[in-house]
Amino acid sequence: MKLLHTADWHLGHRLHGHERYYEHRSFLDWLMNEIVQRDIDGLLVAGDIFDTANPSATSWQLFYQFLASLRQQRPHLNVIIIAGNHDSPSKLDAPHELLKSFDLHLIGAIERDEAGQLNCEKLAIPLKDKTGKIAAWCAAVPFLRSADLRISDEQTAGDDRLVAGVREVYQQVFAHIDTQRTAEQPILALGHAYLQSGELSELSERKILGGNQHALPLSVFDGADHVALGHLHLSQALSERVHYSGSPLPLSLAEQHYPHRVLELTVNNHQIAVTDKIRVPHTVDILRLPTQAAPLDEVLAELSALSLADLPHNQRPFLEVRVKLDKPEARLRERVLAALTDKPVRLARIHTEYTGHGLGIADQMTTVPLDSLTSREVFELCYQRQYASAPDMELVNCFEELETVLEHPAL
Repeated sequence: MKLLHTADWHLGHRLHGHERYYEHRSFLDWLMNEIVQRDIDGLLVAGDIFDTANPSATSWQLFYQFLASLRQQRPHLNVIIIAGNHDSPSKLDAPHELLKSFDLHLIGAIERDEAGQLNCEKLAIPLKDKTGKIAAWCAAVPFLRSADLRISDEQTAGDDRLVAGVREVYQQVFAHIDTQRTAEQPILALGHAYLQSGELSELSERKILGGNQHALPLSVFDGADHVALGHLHLSQALSERVHYSGSPLPLSLAEQHYPHRVLELTVNNHQIAVTDKIRVPHTVDILRLPTQAAPLDEVLAELSALSLADLPHNQRPFLEVRVKLDKPEARLRERVLAALTDKPVRLARIHTEYTGHGLGIADQMTTVPLDSLTSREVFELCYQRQYASAPDMELVNCFEELETVLEHPAL
């Protein structure tokens, strides 16, 4: 039995204001083809289907079109999709019963009865092979928020309360599955969480639980034979049995060189293992020019000389321009855009670095009391911190004029 593990689609994501419908549609078309060509038996999506809790109608349409195509082309396919921290639990749960009738499991939130008992039936899903025989079980637990957890002081056993609460949910689902499975049927835990030792993306990820402070220990999943996770965008293995598939698309410019993947899992001999790490093809490039920040005139010359094949607007590369400045440049964006006139790129970001030393005022004035400085001296020191020069007199005069207006607004 073969499964595909993917996560963090972030349908509707915009990269520095640029829409990405073409990329998401291309990925889902590619994913459908991989499922068919590889004769996949199950699709596991570990959260963050959408980029926001209120996706656009276009994003919903793209998602439902994909599910409809899945069911038409692969009638026997196991499909289990859980919510991530970007998703709205209630919106994903709304069509749950309808989709379940088509054997499509879309799980937005956990459920508890009036006594606080967890509805494990919703989260314990059998994975069936082509003959309809149960080959494994999936503990499909969506992203857990603080309000989802129930834990007493006696149950923490040295754990942080939130960590203990997450552990309690998974252990209850595992225990429920144990009452139904045979010894030959392994357990796969599907989740959306930040685990200790997981590598974060530089720009596009947020940690989970309790004010973005908590990383879960791997021991939360004790009892599972394999753990398929979403939330971290870099495809990575934290142990032989714990894997993040990573996002299929770069979600920030810093993820330009990530190995974007989906993972093929095989259920065989009562075990679950990763048998292939499938690279997702990039349909839109990311350019970061120059390789290192350079003076503005050099950057403008390189941009003017840029030669690229013409493409439709939604397929043009995203461009980050890297500039090093030694003085303020009020017309920076205007000059960059002028150099890019008629270039088939989409300007995503202008990254600026400065030639100043970066020292704080206290570091610069080790022998002079700070309260002895005039406001003009503080301004000049701050300017020198940013740039490798002193401000010219025109800028100093402007500063003093503003200072006068602030001190004597009636003048």
